[in-house]
Amino acid sequence: MKSHEILIVDDDKAVVTSLALLLKQAGYGTHSAADPEAALTLLDKVSVDLVLQDMNFSRQTTGEEGLDLLRRIKGRNPHLPVVLITAWGSVELAVKGVKAGATDFITKPWTHGQILHSVRSSLGAAEIRQADTGQEPVSRLDLDSAHDFSGLIGMDPAFLHAMQVVGRVAATDASVLITGESGTGKELFAEALWRNSTRADEPFVKVNLGGIQPTLFESEMFGHVKGAFTDAKEARRGRFEAAQYGTLFLDEVGDIDAGCQVKLLRVLQDRTFERVGSSTTVSVDVRVISATNRDLAAMIEAGQFREDLLYRLNLIAVHVPPLRQRRGDIPLLAAYFLQGLSVVYRRPELRLNASAVEWLANHAWPGNVRELKHVIERTVLLSSDDVLKVEHFTAASEAPGMSEEAGEQLASGLTLDEMERTMILRAIEQCGGNLTKAAQSLGLSRGAFYRRLDKHRIRP
Repeated sequence: MKSHEILIVDDDKAVVTSLALLLKQAGYGTHSAADPEAALTLLDKVSVDLVLQDMNFSRQTTGEEGLDLLRRIKGRNPHLPVVLITAWGSVELAVKGVKAGATDFITKPWTHGQILHSVRSSLGAAEIRQADTGQEPVSRLDLDSAHDFSGLIGMDPAFLHAMQVVGRVAATDASVLITGESGTGKELFAEALWRNSTRADEPFVKVNLGGIQPTLFESEMFGHVKGAFTDAKEARRGRFEAAQYGTLFLDEVGDIDAGCQVKLLRVLQDRTFERVGSSTTVSVDVRVISATNRDLAAMIEAGQFREDLLYRLNLIAVHVPPLRQRRGDIPLLAAYFLQGLSVVYRRPELRLNASAVEWLANHAWPGNVRELKHVIERTVLLSSDDVLKVEHFTAASEAPGMSEEAGEQLASGLTLDEMERTMILRAIEQCGGNLTKAAQSLGLSRGAFYRRLDKHRIRP
């Protein structure tokens, strides 16, 4: 296989020599140029797969020279990945560079691990984007023959496109941001990315960022040494260290506060961290996948989420469509869940009649696949008949907080927020204070349920 060719653009001969040696040892071919004009001339003569360029080529330290070269490169070849390197890094310059088309941004002094990780990820992402250009829709049969997509149930074109992106990006080290509403199955997509990756034999570590208190963030993510704080009776590995050489799944990444965002950005950028109470630097080699049901672009506009952190997380985006946009998959999902339940509850004759399938397909499912699964399981538990009909589902769908009395309260003038608060309180009461069961009865994930508790200032 032909090796990738990389162009190094830097006026410092020592930097060029060091980078060329590192890249050649990693199996890449290299070319070099000392200034923008030489780089552009060389790009006209040779074919390269990636540009690794400095941001300053004179005494200026604003980075404008580098941004100008970046724009000229992208003007000639929009699909050529460009990684920026500078000794004068800043958040503003990083954001400008990515907005102008750079795939990554590294500040000096860099480490070999940073350079190689950025190069591998950028090349992988570029290949995926090129493969997507003009690509015909793929069939479910083709996807399943090439990848392990067990647990991902659906035939909808938008759902298959998300699976297709996962199949292409899985073998790379590119960071992936999975978006979609609560209950759509984002974690299943993250697991599919890991299962089909070169890191499949290494750990897959899941962390719900929405459930970590800001004061415990560093200890949870980076670990601590014995005696680092009052309750640190033993040393503890953090999530990054536990995922070493494997994959770290950051769920609900949009729920972390500003201070934690800075700490997360630093380790994603430097690939190093320090355990709480220690001054020893730990290098980490992990593939990061994140997920959120929030609109991060809107949060950036509102000043609630860092734009540079989004660029670190979002090299490749995968959007999981809500269930209401793929109603044709509902019968497939219902049959899949029913088959599993027939084994769990030892009822091999379980099935749906035609009217029940139609009823399920026409339901709104605001809680998406999670809600559908919950409703089917609850109906199985509450019905002694093996042939499930519409009346079985309607009888079982009287969830806590969804009673006739609650409907009358809504009609009498309660706002949606007031109604939601009433439903949550009723669910907690009817589940005996068990928050996990209350969340399940409402078709919500635990994280989404706790966000609503905070929103309504409910303190169980």
